[in-house]
Amino acid sequence: MFEHFHNRAARVAVVGLGYVGLPLAVALAASGYEVTGIDVDAAKVDAVNQRRSYVADVADTDLVAQAPRLQATGDYAILAQCDAVSICLPTPLDRSGQPDLSSLLASGREIAQHLHPGLTIVLESTSYPGTTTELLLPLLEAAAQPQGWQVGETFFVAFSPERVDPGRADWTIRTTPKIIAGVTGNCLAAAQAYYGQVFDSLVPVSSPTAAEMAKLFENTYRFVNISLVNELLLMCDKLGLDCREVLDAAATKPFGFAKFTPGPGVGGPCIPVDPHYLAWKMKAVNSSARFIELAGRINAEMPRYWVQKVQEALSSAGKAVKGSRVLVLGAAYKADVADARESPAVDILQRLLQQGAEARYHDPYIPSLNEKGVLLTAVADLEGEVQKADCVLIATAHSVYDWASIARDAAILIDTRFTVQGGY
Repeated sequence: MFEHFHNRAARVAVVGLGYVGLPLAVALAASGYEVTGIDVDAAKVDAVNQRRSYVADVADTDLVAQAPRLQATGDYAILAQCDAVSICLPTPLDRSGQPDLSSLLASGREIAQHLHPGLTIVLESTSYPGTTTELLLPLLEAAAQPQGWQVGETFFVAFSPERVDPGRADWTIRTTPKIIAGVTGNCLAAAQAYYGQVFDSLVPVSSPTAAEMAKLFENTYRFVNISLVNELLLMCDKLGLDCREVLDAAATKPFGFAKFTPGPGVGGPCIPVDPHYLAWKMKAVNSSARFIELAGRINAEMPRYWVQKVQEALSSAGKAVKGSRVLVLGAAYKADVADARESPAVDILQRLLQQGAEARYHDPYIPSLNEKGVLLTAVADLEGEVQKADCVLIATAHSVYDWASIARDAAILIDTRFTVQGGY
């Protein structure tokens, strides 16, 4: 029934060419499919067609290698020629902390206009449990009903959450096990035939809602444990203990313990966002997600804690934050990525600027910042800036840069990874 997937004769599309969609489009093309990427951002469309990557995990040479099979467009009409489409759109929170699914809804309406027999639709965007069947499916069924088309018979709908970890080399898009679920048994079979040619391991579950919950729990697990280890740092600070020593000792236990490390907070487009989708859903059914709410408060307080450490260190040197020159090393939300979305380093810079500090930053992956009202350009003369700074704070430790060595001559060095040091 789905032989066109098995023999790679299928033509497929990827909606959303961001940090999830572009690597997926490349992987689909590398497996032998003819792929069209769809994005409303004309700059991304042009870049893909000109073989210029804007995603760290995709090299220009990857796009060149797939040139015969990978194109991009801003026109959903191409779906009329496609056998499958994967939706990889952002699902952020709005300013009030509520789920913003506007991009997903707009895309769903576009796909519904081009729905045709045999089309397989796979949603990859992270959202609350029920999104596939309660939000996307009704849009498609409304377009299918006048034609007498039935999900699972005429067209197929599935959910398969992305598991991309930018900057990671040990687990790739192909080798990371892929959760997958269909609205019906035939929908699951269609999605398995489609993705089975790309991913080494598929993990089928009973329903899209179960798969959506699994994805949210994966990220909530990290969110809660990051908050727990951040609170450990706060407790060790109060008790005069070395947090690094405590963690290293605990990590010698060969069972029942997974090591997390503290830092400036939690950032990125997923970990600080996705758990709140689950919390929002629980409120919708008159319940609560208490761990998520508490973890959110702890993580949100970490930038304030580190700015307080800057204030205390400067005060010990007879200086105030206002007017002091503070250099923040690392603006990305995690090591080795060119992405400052929801970065706690940006929160630290914002707080420093609000307190009157002459705050500057350096990050080899992020030449300029325009996040949360922080408009800064990375300092060019790093060593010179270290010498001029009243205080240097390490926020993001990129693996290829030894910040501690670079900042060894700083008047005051604060390392958010574990320690507060002075007198260099």
